Amino acid sequence: MIIPHDQLARDTLLNLIEEFVTRDGTDYGETEVGLSDRVAQVEAKLNSGEVVILFSQNTGLCNIVYRNTL
Repeated sequence: MIIPHDQLARDTLLNLIEEFVTRDGTDYGETEVGLSDRVAQVEAKLNSGEVVILFSQNTGLCNIVYRNTL
């Protein structure tokens, strides 16, 4: 189920994005990118519709995925 990011409380959205960008295995290439920059990048992609928040009713977990992969 897609969760509209604009219907989440600001703190909830930021916590979700921060959790996503700090997961093990997240790779930003050769250059180190700060947390605030990574959060801003994901938030911009959410605002543009490039990525969406996906909630799994089976697992109870949220993930941020590219819309075109659905």
